Amino acid sequence: MQATTQLIHSIPIDPLTGAISVPIYQTSTFVQEAPGVNKGYDYARTGNPTRSVLEDLIAQLEGGQTGAAFGSGLAAIDAVVKLLQSGDEIVAVDDIYGGAFRLFEQVYRKFGIRVKYVDTSDTRALFDALTPKTRLIWIETPTNPTLKISDIGAISKIARAHHCLLCVDNTFASPALQKPLALGADLVVHSGTKYLGGHSDLIAGLVVARDRELGEKIKFLQNASGAILSPFDSWLLIRGIETLHLRVRQHGASAQAVAEFLQGHPAVDKVYYPGLTAHPGHEIASKQAKGFGGIVSFTLKEDSEEAALAFVTSTGLFRLAESLGGIKSLVSHPATMTHKTIPPERRRAAGVADSLIRLSTGLEDAEDLIGDLRQALDRVRGGRRLSPTHGTVAQ
Repeated sequence: MQATTQLIHSIPIDPLTGAISVPIYQTSTFVQEAPGVNKGYDYARTGNPTRSVLEDLIAQLEGGQTGAAFGSGLAAIDAVVKLLQSGDEIVAVDDIYGGAFRLFEQVYRKFGIRVKYVDTSDTRALFDALTPKTRLIWIETPTNPTLKISDIGAISKIARAHHCLLCVDNTFASPALQKPLALGADLVVHSGTKYLGGHSDLIAGLVVARDRELGEKIKFLQNASGAILSPFDSWLLIRGIETLHLRVRQHGASAQAVAEFLQGHPAVDKVYYPGLTAHPGHEIASKQAKGFGGIVSFTLKEDSEEAALAFVTSTGLFRLAESLGGIKSLVSHPATMTHKTIPPERRRAAGVADSLIRLSTGLEDAEDLIGDLRQALDRVRGGRRLSPTHGTVAQ
């Protein structure tokens, strides 16, 4: 059975009424026949039928044993970090989501959890960063926002050899394209806000564990800390996931066309998209994923914040906003938006230049998106005397 068919028919029909849409159980508590005797639920923080369907669904999609739904992607990340204790170390990708960096550095560092940041697309550099105190390897692949690709299978072998966990943030790829648990990862996290929800109308986070024992630890932390996803948002996320494969297919096709256009525009310097054959991670991405996703990043010939801000305020179809993965195309300037909490010197060292622009291609016609980018680039170029040489693929 194909993945799309399996997904659609894995969402259960309501056994009580036959409703084809999962019911929203908007309740805080459940009546018990006697103390401890119930129908599987006692209090909605601990469990809710609508949320349970979502958690089972994401576990099935990722090929894991246990899923847990949280009130945001950061709450999901927070639950994973809570598996550690004071004195433990994390080796994390250097090109990391700004919110994760803030959580690691401004919340958990004071509790004695140290984080090292390395380019995890360089497996040797990751290996050299490990110490006997390393308990967690944290990677994004593709990364946000420079779309570096890390070899999940190779890193999982390193993690097992050093008796530490490997967690993969699979937000950019989604399980429609990439299955990190099948490649050896222990945990997968998602910002469900992005491609899984797909419509820019909810905030959610998800964790999936490969084995049941680890999953039970995550479920304990979910209940103990209480950062759960509401029944209504759980229902919205289920509804979004129903069309995941179709949406991701179109996102990827448009992103490929946009990346190829940008590569040939004289105002563009580097293009970051693993679907381009010259991208350094193209071969690995082709092996471990079924596609390259809907995010394209690029830098301008004039490497300045001023030029980037002029561009992101000149687009029409690409709306300037935080977030990504929705049906409407979005544009952002990571240096002043998603990654502003990262110190400039660290941010630039990871490849997030002042002129870097991130695009989230939506479901509009690709020709219209390219036309919008062309007029914005031409407008910026006309006012800034940019070099006439063409763009290159980022190395």
